[in-house]
Amino acid sequence: MTFSLVVRDGERFGIAASSSSPAVAARVVHLRPGVGAATSQNITDPMLGTALLDGLAAHGDAARALADVTGTAANKETVDYRQLTVLGRSGPGFAFSGPRTLGTFASATADGAVAAGNMLSGEHVPGVLVDAYAAATGELEERLLTAMKAAVAAGGEEGPVYSAGMAVVADVGWRVTDLRVDWADDPLDRLGDLLDVWLPQRDDYVRRGLDPASSPSYGVPGDL
Repeated sequence: MTFSLVVRDGERFGIAASSSSPAVAARVVHLRPGVGAATSQNITDPMLGTALLDGLAAHGDAARALADVTGTAANKETVDYRQLTVLGRSGPGFAFSGPRTLGTFASATADGAVAAGNMLSGEHVPGVLVDAYAAATGELEERLLTAMKAAVAAGGEEGPVYSAGMAVVADVGWRVTDLRVDWADDPLDRLGDLLDVWLPQRDDYVRRGLDPASSPSYGVPGDL
């Protein structure tokens, strides 16, 4: 009940996801600065996202990380229900969709990007995500949102989506963007509203973490 896009942009990794289920980004989005990005969706097991990133951290090979996770004996009884994507520091993304993935499902990969979805209106939707992202302009977060909206316009899920989120990691040790709409009739529009507020302040909050003495004030009561 989810479609997602995972991308690499220089030293940054980003993920956007949307679903008919609540709080999709809380479960499917997995990012690690300097390592890579992964999603675990469709009857989701969030531990698999962590396992994919652990594999990337150990050897940097996205295809191997995916093969290791899907072939592990501990996952043998459940991996047929999972849909996974993974992207490392170089090369294309990789995707896995078990045979029990729900509804119409598909994936698309490119150098620096991978998209996947289930319960889709058609198998074309992940390709729309990848292509729309490649054609988009602006900040990484803006390009992710543009691609997600293009996917919805192209049919998206079979039914309406109610949650959406995006996150980005850069060359610092935390998510420089982490925005979620956990339940709404128009989650991507709401996510766009959040992004309009967040982007002008994003780099200032990074500066606050790295060099608090030089951090800007926003004029709120008690702020220095």
